[in-house]
Amino acid sequence: MKKIILSLIALGVSFALPQNAYCDNADWANLGAYRANNAEVLAKPFDTNRVVFMGDSITEFWDKEGKGLFANQSYINRGISGQTTPQMLLRFRADVIALKPKVVVILAGTNDIAGNTGPATNEMIEDNIASMCDLAKSHKIKIVLSSILPASRYYWAPDMRPAPRIVELNKWIKAYAKANNIIYLDYNTPMNDGADGLPLKYSGDGVHPNKDGYAVMDALVKKAITQALKSK
Repeated sequence: MKKIILSLIALGVSFALPQNAYCDNADWANLGAYRANNAEVLAKPFDTNRVVFMGDSITEFWDKEGKGLFANQSYINRGISGQTTPQMLLRFRADVIALKPKVVVILAGTNDIAGNTGPATNEMIEDNIASMCDLAKSHKIKIVLSSILPASRYYWAPDMRPAPRIVELNKWIKAYAKANNIIYLDYNTPMNDGADGLPLKYSGDGVHPNKDGYAVMDALVKKAITQALKSK
């Protein structure tokens, strides 16, 4: 654990000490989750239009619930359920940069608000997202930076009211993307129930999209990826 913390500090990661089941002290960022699969990807002929999706359960479950999107062999899912931005940042080199994608789609932040790896301020979340973008840019990987999906409550943290923080973070994500010439992908507006929650037609638990929710996301992300691939 000490070595992990020192590595995080060296990367400039903003984080709080792990406090619950979403953290494994032996492999805090879960670098082992995709190690074998990454090796398989790299053993195949190089794909000049490879796209890596970095995220948490919303990204991971997309491959299962959404079905169709990841039938595209150029799309690589690197979501891990429960993860926060410091964990994603720590595995960004192994699960994104090493695969040499043309584009990375980043969707992150809701689990930080939930406190999955301890309390996190908005500034801490912003720093980690910015650091992922810096890493991608330094390796000439084009970025699609996603808004956080709406959520009025977390079923695993029922006393929390995350909507106001999600609204504020999305304002920052949009402004950061504009200031840094990054493509901003707004999932929140078309999937908002009007009260900053995720409507039942798009989610059974108020956090994770269902098939219809992922269908909305499919269309939006494909458009953003096409834009990124064409950008200079």
